[in-house]
Amino acid sequence: MSINYRFYPSLLNTFSRYLQGGNLSAQMLIDSINRVPTPTTTAQERGISFEEAIVKGTDEERFDPEIIKKVRKLLPRPIVDTQVYCQWEIEDVLFYGYVDLIGKFKAVDLKTTGSYQKDRYLFNHQNLYLHALKRKGIKLMEYVITDFTDVYVESYALTHPIDRQLEEIRQLKAFLEEHRPLITDKKIFVSPGEEPDARRKPR
Repeated sequence: MSINYRFYPSLLNTFSRYLQGGNLSAQMLIDSINRVPTPTTTAQERGISFEEAIVKGTDEERFDPEIIKKVRKLLPRPIVDTQVYCQWEIEDVLFYGYVDLIGKFKAVDLKTTGSYQKDRYLFNHQNLYLHALKRKGIKLMEYVITDFTDVYVESYALTHPIDRQLEEIRQLKAFLEEHRPLITDKKIFVSPGEEPDARRKPR
């Protein structure tokens, strides 16, 4: 089957929020699809800085040393690679993205949040990274999450159901076709004969 679409997790998670009745209008979703620039929020900047502090040791004095220590203890040893490109063909969709780091058997994505609720990433589209990384021997997708007060972990195995994510991918395809004249980011569509590989970092 030829590839007709390229989807990445943050887009799919935004679409999921739209479907679940989140505070998101159709126009806001279309703006997200079209990658309309939005200012980086303070929370987003803090999250990016935290990841840099954990992985590279950059400006780690900005954060509670106990939190840094707790998070690092949860990372795979050794860390095999960071910012690992993943892609998985799902019918006529190329699903792609970058996971923060991988060890020999697990992939880890670092998350920061203002408040944490249990099972927050149960239906996250980054869970599909597991299937993209299976050939590398990855058997577990872990989210290491901090609200800067404590640290939490969610672990998902290859056997974890992904029915909802796959259905949302089908629904996003239908949404795109319905609103195709409004889609200006043409990289989401793969033209006939075009190389579908998407090695550029999504925002």
